[in-house]
Amino acid sequence: MLERDTLVHLFAGGCGGTIGATLTCPLEVVKTRLQSSSASLFISEVQQDPARGTKVKYVTPGPLRCLKLILEKEGPRSLFKGLGPNLVGVAPSRAIYFAAYSYSKEKLNIVLEPDSSPVHMVSAALAGFIAITATNPIWLIKTRLQLDASRGEQRMSVAECVRRVYRCDGPRGFYRGMSASYAGVSETVMHFVVYENLKHRLTEAKASASTDSDDQAVRDASDFARLMLAAATSKTFATTVAYPHEVIRTRLREEGSRYRAFFQTFSMVTKEEGYQALYRGLTTHLLRQIPNTAIVMCAYEVVVYLLNG
Repeated sequence: MLERDTLVHLFAGGCGGTIGATLTCPLEVVKTRLQSSSASLFISEVQQDPARGTKVKYVTPGPLRCLKLILEKEGPRSLFKGLGPNLVGVAPSRAIYFAAYSYSKEKLNIVLEPDSSPVHMVSAALAGFIAITATNPIWLIKTRLQLDASRGEQRMSVAECVRRVYRCDGPRGFYRGMSASYAGVSETVMHFVVYENLKHRLTEAKASASTDSDDQAVRDASDFARLMLAAATSKTFATTVAYPHEVIRTRLREEGSRYRAFFQTFSMVTKEEGYQALYRGLTTHLLRQIPNTAIVMCAYEVVVYLLNG
């Protein structure tokens, strides 16, 4: 029974992740470009100063301006750069995560208070570390492809990207940014702790409002709307608190990057660009992550329900 439950969560997690990644890919590309240190992401403003001469000011574009620049310079297809590795990676990543989370929670419920916050927190952390370690090379390739500003036949392929990473950094190059991903486990922990608590409260609220046992056994559309609301709320909170690790991870994964380590990158970014740079692309990230997370969690719950029904 334990093995079947693990397979169910494995499959459900993979399905949810694949659907979410496909629908939100364009926002993922815009977010990655905004997080990057590339000069092509800045809009120059020329100011004439009689005393000091011509002064060029660089400012970070907003999401819509960045989207327009990508479409003008690279074409509509560029909004789906990195989708291949994303689809290849999101299913196993989500599947590994949900399976590890479910398995860890079941084991920890035996030794700790069942379904308590410590159980959810430790389970989410363990699942995050396992999924990150297993799939980091895929996400590095995805980030490199999304940062590639070429178009048409000059567009970098997955195979070429793999060769360049190996040629420049060797096998270790595929694990750049993993330290930032580990730091990002805190986001996952916060998300799942809040999500599980909200889901539990919503379930209790519905149970207390309903006296018909048959109605309680049937999940209608309102049940899944509540799950989506719980997922979106918990993810908004967790993402806002832990967002700087996303910017640091993108910088670490840039090709030929001068960023080498987590704290070194944090120090350089804040010193050269200010603390606000750690929140570049947050708006786009929220616009993508909230619906993506709601879709993933809802699809996950639906698949688990159907397979267990």
